[in-house]
Amino acid sequence: MAFVTRQFMRSMSSSSTASASAKKIIVKHVTVIGGGLMGAGIAQVAAATGHTVVLVDQTEDILAKSKKGIEESLRKVAKKKFAENPKAGDEFVEKTLSSIVTSTDAASVVHSTDLVVEAIVENLKVKNELFKRLDKFAAEHTIFASNTSSLQITSIANATTRQDRFAGLHFFNPVPLMKLVEVIKTPMTSQKTFESLVDFSKALGKHPVSCKDTPGFVVNRLLVPYLMEAIRLYERDFQTCGDSNSGLGFSLKGDASKEDIDTAMKLGAGYPMGPFELLDYVGLDTTKFIIDGWHEIDVKNPLYQPSPCLNKLVAENKFGKKTGEGFYKYK
Repeated sequence: MAFVTRQFMRSMSSSSTASASAKKIIVKHVTVIGGGLMGAGIAQVAAATGHTVVLVDQTEDILAKSKKGIEESLRKVAKKKFAENPKAGDEFVEKTLSSIVTSTDAASVVHSTDLVVEAIVENLKVKNELFKRLDKFAAEHTIFASNTSSLQITSIANATTRQDRFAGLHFFNPVPLMKLVEVIKTPMTSQKTFESLVDFSKALGKHPVSCKDTPGFVVNRLLVPYLMEAIRLYERDFQTCGDSNSGLGFSLKGDASKEDIDTAMKLGAGYPMGPFELLDYVGLDTTKFIIDGWHEIDVKNPLYQPSPCLNKLVAENKFGKKTGEGFYKYK
C-alpha cells in the first residue's frame, strides 16, 4: 500500500510539473522587427492594448518616420473613439506612444521580450539570417513569429533552435483596422506556443484563425489566384498591357476591361474593391513575388502561372499606388 501511495504521489508530482511547463506564455513585452507599414501597425495595436513594445529597424530616420506614422494613425483612432472627449483622446495617444520605444539593434533588446514579431522584406535568406542571430540572444521562453504572407514558416523556423517556439502571425493591412490574424502552426510548433499566440491575438482585439503551413495560408491562398484570374480575364488574347487612354500599350482585346471587371466584382459580388484596385493597393511587385514563389513550388498548377501583363508592369516599376501607377494612374 505504501508503495502504491509513493507511486501515486510521484505520478501526481510529474503531472503537476508537466502541467506547469505546458502553461501558456502571457505576452506582455513585444519586439517588432521592421518599421514599415505592417511593423508599425503591429507595434501600434500592441501598445494600444497595454503591451510594452520595442520597434526595431536599421536606421533612426526610418524609426522616426514610423513613429510619426503611428502617431498620425493613433490620432485618427482617437478622433473616432473619443469623439465626445478630446482630452481622453489625447491621453490615449500619449499613453500608447509612451509604450513604444525604438532601437536599431535587435540583438540588444530581445533578451527580455516575450514575443518577437518579424515584419521585414519578403526574402527567405534575410529572414533566416535575422532569426538565426536573434536566436542566440533571446530568452529561452521567447516566441518567434513571422508576419510573412507568402514564405513557408517552416523554412524560416529551421534557421533557429526553437522550432517549437516558432509560428506564423500574419496580420492584414491596415493593421489597426483589419480584425483578422492568421496564426500558422508548423509541424514543430508546440500547442503551448500556438495557444499563446491565439491569446495574444485576442488581446489585441483581433480575431485569430488557425492555419497550416501551406502556400498562402487561408486568405492569400484564395485571394491571389482570384487576382491572377482577373488579370488573365483582362489580358487574354492581347499582346501587351497598359493605359490605352494614354497611348501606352495596345488596345484591349481581352474578355473584359479592367474597369468593367472591377465594377462587376463590386456590384455583383459585394466586394469593397475590384481586383485591379486591390492589386494596385497591395502592390503589383508583392503579387508577382507571391505568384512567382508558388510557381516555383508547383510549376504545373494552372492557378500559379505567371502573367505577362503583370511581369511587364513590374519590370517598368509600375507597382500601383505606391509608385503612382499600376493598372491605374494615381498621379
